[in-house]
Amino acid sequence: MNPPNVIVFFSDQQRWDTAGCYGQRLPITPHLDRMAEEGVRFEHAFTCQPVCGPARACLQTGKWATQTGCYRNAIGLPRDEKTLAHWLSEAGYEVGYLGKWHLASTRGLGERDVNFETVAVPPEYRGGYRDFWLASDVLEFTSHGYDGHMFDGEMRQRDFPPGRYRVEALGDWAIEYLQTRRGDRPFFLFVSFIEPHHQNDHERFEGPVGSRQRFGDYDVPGDLVGTEGDWQEQYPDYLGCCAALDANLGRLRAELERLGRSDDTLLLYSSDHGCHFKTRNAEYKRSCHEGCIRIPLVACGPGFRGGQVVRELVSLMDVPPTILQAAGVTPPGSMGGRALQEALAGAEDWPGEVFLQISESQVGRAIRTERWKYSVQAPGDLPRDGWNRSASKVYVEENLYDLQADPHERNNLADDPAHAAVRAELAGRLKRRMAEAGEGEAEIVGV
Repeated sequence: MNPPNVIVFFSDQQRWDTAGCYGQRLPITPHLDRMAEEGVRFEHAFTCQPVCGPARACLQTGKWATQTGCYRNAIGLPRDEKTLAHWLSEAGYEVGYLGKWHLASTRGLGERDVNFETVAVPPEYRGGYRDFWLASDVLEFTSHGYDGHMFDGEMRQRDFPPGRYRVEALGDWAIEYLQTRRGDRPFFLFVSFIEPHHQNDHERFEGPVGSRQRFGDYDVPGDLVGTEGDWQEQYPDYLGCCAALDANLGRLRAELERLGRSDDTLLLYSSDHGCHFKTRNAEYKRSCHEGCIRIPLVACGPGFRGGQVVRELVSLMDVPPTILQAAGVTPPGSMGGRALQEALAGAEDWPGEVFLQISESQVGRAIRTERWKYSVQAPGDLPRDGWNRSASKVYVEENLYDLQADPHERNNLADDPAHAAVRAELAGRLKRRMAEAGEGEAEIVGV
């Protein structure tokens, strides 16, 4: 059997519960819902690092953010790191990247600093994507919802068509890519959208025109009920962004069908992290809470069919070995996750928790089990300590949530004497996961 084509359809800052297949009432994601009915949906999927650049570094390499050194935004992927693009190129794949990269520029490290945030990314900073490239390092710096540009493989600027919504423009170019393949090699295409991420310089989410009217009748997610933040004014546009992504997922799948490539193409849909709408800290992510870390993950294609639902806890770290295994490449031992094919097959030794590293807002670590959420942070953190430090030798307990009794994480049990034994057990598991990620020994102390 020939190896399949692989497409990753990647959103930015998308909560899992925006999708109908995860319980959303409004018709936001009919195409993703259909993909889940035909493929495999991972019920409990989580990021490994709730901020853009580090999560992307993990996804491209399969290594933890502290292992690559990309523990915060504005640290570029080391040029000698072996990525999915390198592995798949060696296996005979054509490799292409489209959209937001966020792994080229480095700021704050002195002699290492380079800045491609608003200019074309040179080939040596593209992580091995050598066959096709149409991207911006920081797409929110070169575009808005209805204007902007990216740069092609020859470092030439390519403008969005006038009046074309950003998601539609990227969707157009993804379809153009499919239409121009010779077909002599399998392809790996990573399509990286920025929606529903907020538009930094406008300080708001930019859904398509009419989103507020179209999606104003929404159900408030449980973790946001009764909170402040900015979801009251932003959520309809946020949903509009997600609906635009879904419409373009539908366009992409229709084009694969038209080209006769749907049966031999594995399509994966996911996001880098979620969004808590300024309810857990001063912005949208960088916390251990479900709204921030739980993401959609759906796969459809060879090896992932039949409308199955996997209920084991899985991580974004599991996606890189999944892609390699699907392509017939043995995942290297350097990868921190496991191929999702094992979870689909019911592996009895599948981990009972997911591990997260948290940066920028703090130097933090967390695990999420089926029942518990447990997080710790370095003591005495200054506001930017999480920007300047990747890890600590000592951590202080920060949060403990009983997700069975308190699914929306309102009751922090970190200082509850009745849960001392639970915290001790989770601290042991967390320290083990930290050691497995190459962090060495660490001490965790009580509040």
